[in-house]
Amino acid sequence: MTGNNTTRRDFLALMSALGLTGADLAESFAQEQMPSREIPGTNEWLPIIGLGSSKPVSQIADRGTEPIAAVLRALVASGGSVVDTWPRNPANDEAFGRIINEPDLRESLFVASKIDKVGKDAGLRQFRQTQRLYQRETLDLVQIFSLTDLDTQWRNLKDWKASGKTRYIGATVANASLYEQLESFLRRERPDFVQINYSITERGAEERMLPLCQDLGVAVIINRPFMNGDYFQRLGQRRVPGWAADFDCESWAQFSLKYILPQPAITCVLTETSNPAHMVENSRAAFGRMPDDSERNRMKAVIDQA
Repeated sequence: MTGNNTTRRDFLALMSALGLTGADLAESFAQEQMPSREIPGTNEWLPIIGLGSSKPVSQIADRGTEPIAAVLRALVASGGSVVDTWPRNPANDEAFGRIINEPDLRESLFVASKIDKVGKDAGLRQFRQTQRLYQRETLDLVQIFSLTDLDTQWRNLKDWKASGKTRYIGATVANASLYEQLESFLRRERPDFVQINYSITERGAEERMLPLCQDLGVAVIINRPFMNGDYFQRLGQRRVPGWAADFDCESWAQFSLKYILPQPAITCVLTETSNPAHMVENSRAAFGRMPDDSERNRMKAVIDQA
C-alpha cells in the first residue's frame, strides 16, 4: 500500500523511487493473476481491466509506436488482455497492427474494433481494411460505434460472425442520450457484448442498462471510467480519503475503478492511457478487496461534493 492520502502523483513517485516503471512495474505484480469474468453463455473468461486504445493509437504519428507498445506490454504483464480501438487513420492503424502482432503480444490480446460507417458497402470496406491493417483474418470482437446505422451494420456483423470473421459482435454507446435506443435494440436482438459509459461520476447506467444486460446475458464492457480525463480535473489536488485503503485503493484512478467493478453485470472496464505506469496503476484496481454497498455510497458522496 502507498499510504492513506495518496494522489496519482504520489503513487507514481513511489513506484519510480523503487525503480519500477512500465512493464517492469507490472512484472513485479505478475505473481498475482488478474481476476476475470465469464463472457455470458460461453466458457471464455476476460480479465476485468482492459485498454481503450483510441487515444494512444491516434498519437502514433506524433509520438511513434513505443508508447502504445509499452502500454500494451504493461497491460499483458499485469494480466490483462482486452484492447479496444476505433479505426480512423490508416497509417496509425497499420502501425498499431504491427505492434499487436509482435510475437509476445499476438496471442495475448483480445482485440476489439468498431464500425462507424453508414451503408452496407461502406461498413464492409471498413471491416476489410481493419482486417488488413491489423493483420487478423478474425477479430475477437466487432462493435457498432455509437449505434451508427444500427440496423444495416448489425446485419453486416451477423454475417461476419457467421462466416468466422469475428468471434463476437456488439454495439457501443458513450452517452446516456443513446440508452433508450440501446435498450430497444437489446429487446429485439441478442448481441454478445455492449459497451457503455459508466463511472463514479456518470452513474446513469446502473439504473436500468446494467441490470437489463445482466438479465439478458449480455457481456458489458465499460468505457469512460475517468470521463476522458475530466474526472481528474474535477478532483484537482485533493487527496484520496484515508478510509479508501480499507479496500486496497491507492489513487483516484483506482477509486473510480473500485466503484465500478463490484457491479456483477460488468465483464471488463476499459482504461485509456498512453503511460505504461498508469496502465499498471489502473490494473492494480482489479486486485484486493472491493468496496461494499455502504462504502460505495460513501465514495459517491465524496465525488458529489468535489
